[in-house]
Amino acid sequence: MKSSIFTQGLDKNPANYVAQSPLTFIERAALVYPQRPAVIHGSVTRTWSETYARCRQFASALTQHGIQRFDTVAVMLPNIPAMVEAHFAIPMTGAVLCALNTRLDASAIAFMLEHGEAKVVLIDPEFSGVMQAALAILHEKKLPLPYVIDVSDAMYSGSGKAIGSIEYEQFIAKGDPEFSYQLPSDEWDSICLNYTSGTTGNPKGVVYSHRGAYTNAISNILEWDMPRHPVYLWVLPLFHCNGWCFPWTVAARAGINVCLRKVDAKQIFDAIREHQVTHYCGAPIVHNMLINAPDDLKEGITHRVSAMVAGAAPPAAMIEGMEKMGFDITHVYGLTETYGPASVCVKHDDWTSVDVGERARLNARQGVRYHLQHAALVMDPETMQPVPADGETMGEIMFRGNIAMKGYLKNEKATQEAFAGGWFHSGDLAVMYPDGYIKIKDRSKDIIISGGENISSIEVEDVLYRHPAVLAAAVVAKPDSKWGETPCAFIELKAGANPTPEEILEHCKKHLAGFKVPRAVVFGEIPKTATGKIQKFELRKRAGSATAIDV
Repeated sequence: MKSSIFTQGLDKNPANYVAQSPLTFIERAALVYPQRPAVIHGSVTRTWSETYARCRQFASALTQHGIQRFDTVAVMLPNIPAMVEAHFAIPMTGAVLCALNTRLDASAIAFMLEHGEAKVVLIDPEFSGVMQAALAILHEKKLPLPYVIDVSDAMYSGSGKAIGSIEYEQFIAKGDPEFSYQLPSDEWDSICLNYTSGTTGNPKGVVYSHRGAYTNAISNILEWDMPRHPVYLWVLPLFHCNGWCFPWTVAARAGINVCLRKVDAKQIFDAIREHQVTHYCGAPIVHNMLINAPDDLKEGITHRVSAMVAGAAPPAAMIEGMEKMGFDITHVYGLTETYGPASVCVKHDDWTSVDVGERARLNARQGVRYHLQHAALVMDPETMQPVPADGETMGEIMFRGNIAMKGYLKNEKATQEAFAGGWFHSGDLAVMYPDGYIKIKDRSKDIIISGGENISSIEVEDVLYRHPAVLAAAVVAKPDSKWGETPCAFIELKAGANPTPEEILEHCKKHLAGFKVPRAVVFGEIPKTATGKIQKFELRKRAGSATAIDV
């Protein structure tokens, strides 16, 4: 390497280099805004000073219990204060937080506890039944059991029982609120372990770093222009990609975490009114629920509410509905492997001059890279070259940068495949528009090939959502002896709606080319994963027996 004046005596040292970690956010919030509220949950309100002290106390108690660097501490909790505290306290010990999906069954939970080698697990009584069953599976396999801490919650009114060795408040009382924790010596240290949905086979364990969590937390602020002291409502499950890194984002802005045990339209609107909520995140299905809630639930909300949506690509009708409700919606896109959102549909001022339908079409795109993500492109997975930005040529969305996982735990083969060619492969098929914006067309396995023509299930779903009777829609391939495959639509109807399949198809014919119109319509509840994503693999099984209709 060529010698340079800039390589001599300019080394890293403790004065000019500190590992980036989101733990620095809560330390600053408590120092600068000690008396500002940090957490609200029912009758409980705690300041940033109090929350910081509780986190240090919890970390101290874990350390006394023997938890060390790179141990795994799991939590099975709803969106309650202890869940917020876990996002700081567990990393303060050097350990790795594993937030378990509260909607999973015992066998899936048992797999995660075993695979992640959890030493401790915090359990809310609402989930004691499934956790007992999961622990029993570990016991039957003669595996070591994690130490169980029960987390009581005054807002819980169910019949779940305590099953642990100690209650949470008793446990943290053993710790020191002045506990002197250390930031990681290496910002590449692991901070969290999250499991994918696992719709086929065992879920994969996605590992996050302190650096990645820090980076995405800041990028969330930039994408939303989030001011100081936001009031953030926890609609999004904190177990889902660690709440898209928003526990750390809220701390960085010294905001308020308004906790919510249950996703319920009335509770959400009540919380927005009472606490003057400014921000929340949620999947399309949650926003759809709010749009279709009775009008009286929405009364009295006159302030600006910023909503962030991700998951499946939101249909234009949902974006229109949120706009009519007066909520400002930001569409983001990402995966568990990208710490949640890693691209955003940045809105432009001139979009306000177009009609709402065109504005919704523009906003429905997955957009451009997050500020602090290095790159998000649509690429040909064979050549690893970007596709033409013509809005038509399909490729795979790929990411590169600090907002990408470390890899899959104990799965080097899957990690290498995910990072083939030096990019993270999302598995989502998309096009790139001339303005550089990405638009998902489908998952690679969800494209329907009918008579040699590619049909985007998302395009058909978008049209279905525009029908006034449709609450939720999913389109999959139905085997066809003539065409190979044809679209089959599964539809959940709004309360009181009773259209015929023929009416649905007539609606589709007005907006789609003939070969894209579904050949079968099935009404009923649509199966979803534990994170609210539609289980298309289940629908594919049902599609074969669906009755075809002449169109």
